[in-house]
Amino acid sequence: MRASRLFFPTLKEDPAEAEAISHKLSVRAGLVRQLAAGLYIYLPLGLRVLNRINTIIREEMNAIGAQEISMPIMHPAEIWQQTGRYERIGAEMFRLKDRGGRDMVLGMTHEEIVTWLASRELRSYRDLPQVWYQIQTKLRDEARPKSGILRTREFIMKDSYSFDVDQEALEKSYQLHVEAYNRIFTRAGIRFYMVESDPGMMGGAAAHEYMAPSPAGEDEVALCNCGYAANLELARSQPDFPEYPRPGREEVATPEARTIEQVSSFLGIDPALLIKSLLVMAGDEPVLVMVRGDQQLQETKLAHQVGDFRPADEEEIRKYTGAGAGFIGPLGLEIRKTADQSLEGGVFTAGANRDGYHIKGVVPGQDFQTEYHDLRRVKDGETCVHCGAPLRTERVIEVGNIFKLGTKYSEPLGATYLDRNGREQPIIMGSYGIGPARVAAAAIEQSADEKGIVWPVSIAPFQVHLVLVQPSDSQQAAMAEKLNADMMAAGLEVLYDERDISPGAKFADAELLGCPVRVTIGKRAAASGTAEIQLRRGGEECQFELGAAAQEVIRLLKDLD
Repeated sequence: MRASRLFFPTLKEDPAEAEAISHKLSVRAGLVRQLAAGLYIYLPLGLRVLNRINTIIREEMNAIGAQEISMPIMHPAEIWQQTGRYERIGAEMFRLKDRGGRDMVLGMTHEEIVTWLASRELRSYRDLPQVWYQIQTKLRDEARPKSGILRTREFIMKDSYSFDVDQEALEKSYQLHVEAYNRIFTRAGIRFYMVESDPGMMGGAAAHEYMAPSPAGEDEVALCNCGYAANLELARSQPDFPEYPRPGREEVATPEARTIEQVSSFLGIDPALLIKSLLVMAGDEPVLVMVRGDQQLQETKLAHQVGDFRPADEEEIRKYTGAGAGFIGPLGLEIRKTADQSLEGGVFTAGANRDGYHIKGVVPGQDFQTEYHDLRRVKDGETCVHCGAPLRTERVIEVGNIFKLGTKYSEPLGATYLDRNGREQPIIMGSYGIGPARVAAAAIEQSADEKGIVWPVSIAPFQVHLVLVQPSDSQQAAMAEKLNADMMAAGLEVLYDERDISPGAKFADAELLGCPVRVTIGKRAAASGTAEIQLRRGGEECQFELGAAAQEVIRLLKDLD
């Protein structure tokens, strides 16, 4: 591709609203342009990257026997109503009516639709297993789209679905996807973790996420050298325990000391010796939630215990506790209580349910009764529950996810098959997603330097960036034309910059675009009959005779891959 014919509008300055490196560089390098909040146009270079990622995905999905289909983006709402997700998902779903007044939705995922298809086409155990996939547009009305292509309202996703006769067969389909995903992300050149995750709105028995480490990520994971890895939404740990004081309740005045920091400072005690009490409303039911003062509540864990909830307002707090926020505690309250497991067996200070007062020497299980669950957010340095080593936490970008759905969708939508004995059984399902744009963004985040993008070979828009320094020099131009022809004949994808602009601008664009190998034809090359070759990653330089340059570039690319 000749640069003079390629539409790639590069920019010198970062876009004003951009914070993530991938957002800044994808705009500056001319990969994308923003149409509106969370809506992006992919320009030629950006689309080439996505297509290369999609090619890897297709190859690996086909290799496990998956078959590609294409499903509509617009769905009849009644199918979503049958599974209950039409009501549960809420504002993130785009909803509309067709001209006949029929309720429709724009698909944010396709579990309902693929299950509808399976319910009509899969009849017998002889039809199973099946794995169907698509690379299709999804729409989600994100409340806060940001970070460029990392969090958008319209996006492309590879979603696949497995259909099996039982849980044992599902395990095989699940493991096939694990292996395929490992190959996909490895081939795409990104670092990643496979971590335990919460199924969330997808439902089902179990789930894992594929996470690419990056400071730009919105998720956090807990990791251990023993191999344990989990999203903080459900990560488990063994916290350190403080030295407890003697039990024996004593009410103490704590005027104007409301926060954990204020109370611990006022009383001169470790925050770990305080009970942090939070009142939430689970529907119409008040629930007192307790964690240690040095810990944070993990809301997803709490939702698993009490269902959907919201923080109680000031009026509700006073109604159910008799005190204002900052002074509430478990003693004397006849409402449901749930506490983190780290409170069991300790001696703490808690709110007295009286403004301006706390109570020392409170013993959970003795002075009040509660249910215990894992409710806290894992912290760096806490102990791994599997091996006893310290955990570390890291920010990550979610690039893929896999779910064991079981019969969550097949039962309400009537997707059944006849087993060997002629009995009707629900189809056992799995669901598996990859975000190609997120893979591209993760690659930028993980490898970029101060000059621009540094693409992995496998997903770069071009493998080679050929720069002709002086187009008006006939000798240079002839050498560059021959080398371009040689490399293309050898099967290389080449961006040939023969534009009549300054050499500095060409080199700046080459560094910004980040193709793995840059080949320069300038005065030195013309004088010596050699091509100057530089690797984008690390900047290593070398020279080869013009006739051998194409094969040497191929060798270098193989070493980089």
